[in-house]
Amino acid sequence: MNATLSEQEIIRREKLKELERLGINPYPAAAFEVNCNTRQILTHYDENTKNFEHVSIAGRVMAIRLMGKAAFMHLEDQHGKIQLYVSRNDLMNGETAPLFDEVVKKLLDIGDIIGVKGFVFKTKTGEITIHVKEFTFLAKALRPLPVVKETKDENGNIVVHDAFADPELRYRQRYVDLIVNPGVRDTFLKRTQMIQTIRDFLNEHGGIEVDTPVLQTIPGGAAARPFVTHHNALDIPLYLRIANELYLKRLIVGGFDFVYEFSRNFRNEGMDRTHNPEFTVLEFYVAYKDYFWMMEFTEKLFEKIALALHGTTEIKVGEHVISFKAPFRRIGILDAIREATGEDVSAMSEEELRALCRKHHIETNPAMGRGKLIDELFSELCEKKFIQPTFVMDYPIEMSPLTKKHRSKPGLVERFELMINGKELANAYSELNDPIDQRARFEEQMKLMERGDDEAMYIDYDFLRALEYGMPPTSGIGIGIDRLAMLMTNQPSIQEVLLFPQMRPEKIE
Repeated sequence: MNATLSEQEIIRREKLKELERLGINPYPAAAFEVNCNTRQILTHYDENTKNFEHVSIAGRVMAIRLMGKAAFMHLEDQHGKIQLYVSRNDLMNGETAPLFDEVVKKLLDIGDIIGVKGFVFKTKTGEITIHVKEFTFLAKALRPLPVVKETKDENGNIVVHDAFADPELRYRQRYVDLIVNPGVRDTFLKRTQMIQTIRDFLNEHGGIEVDTPVLQTIPGGAAARPFVTHHNALDIPLYLRIANELYLKRLIVGGFDFVYEFSRNFRNEGMDRTHNPEFTVLEFYVAYKDYFWMMEFTEKLFEKIALALHGTTEIKVGEHVISFKAPFRRIGILDAIREATGEDVSAMSEEELRALCRKHHIETNPAMGRGKLIDELFSELCEKKFIQPTFVMDYPIEMSPLTKKHRSKPGLVERFELMINGKELANAYSELNDPIDQRARFEEQMKLMERGDDEAMYIDYDFLRALEYGMPPTSGIGIGIDRLAMLMTNQPSIQEVLLFPQMRPEKIE
């Protein structure tokens, strides 16, 4: 960040002083009453009935074209852009200080926020326009916006010139990105619509939305490296949550049948196009259900989201068309590895798995147990192949310390991951509710931690105590909201669906 003012910034500050000299407050305290928005006008204006005769609208000036005693502008609000027509005769502020000559022509800049009142009409070229009768400054912009020009080619397609396109600048200055790149705003509006669709669907099926702690004494519910902080008053270390699973299961113990939470989680791990250290996961738990029920419920949910956002279950994502029409394909994880390698890993020892990893040039370390090695084989050799929605099922017990043992397949558990477009979108279990088995699984995790696995789970003794009071058979799922938003908005990186992705601190020169 450069602390030195540019020439344009100096000029805008001089204009600010001139506005104040004219008695115009560039940042008024009084509310400006808005009675419509650009979309309402552009969608519903009727030239025959001449509705919208008294509009009051506010937004940002995105273009100014002066024409002698008149001017045309583009005003942009959250919903779109509309043309304004401003005449000198309409904006007289007494005899000596006409608003048009002193303000519109000399002191108004692209980026300024204004409020206008007037009536709507159509120009001779057929463009819906607001004839401005009153004009109010609401905020003077002291920094110029990047100049993004739009033209049309010979086929009528919009061509963007000098776009504000540098990813680092866009993510760091998201406020500018949202102003000058309208498609970015559409992405986040779709994300909001997606979350509301999910919430409505869960509520319709009896779900109760809850809140659980972000600061936790034990980072439980997942295998991940936590962020650590310190609570001064209690003089204890605390962890930012890596998952909310164990708290939601406590609520099932307490008598709730269906709970869910949009959980902000934190994992002190790598950053790339699909990982941010701070991310959103939806988790929900339903009593008296199993992972077969959860697969069917998840299919219905994803189908509902696709229809709500796109009106179809066929969605273009990158170079693929992905179908969210149920049912989705199902395959066991060991079968998926067999398809990729020709090897049956179900009975392999840890050393045999390590040798198979070496054969396929997959890096390992001594801290990796059998489950972690199988996970690496699947991640490196199989995951990218699942483009259409696929439930990968029945994981080895070593990979899933919170999952019920499979009812008919020894050594496996009742777990699935939903793979779409080569990425994991969801992870679900028939939840382990046997407190004795759960204690033994935690103890195995502690052995992995002692070997150096910094993603192994801690023992949560209070959770074990909760299970000892009895938890009904339950199925639970975690869905990556950010990755789902990437999928549903056809975005290639997680940074495109996070308003403020994590970045290195900006240097001030």
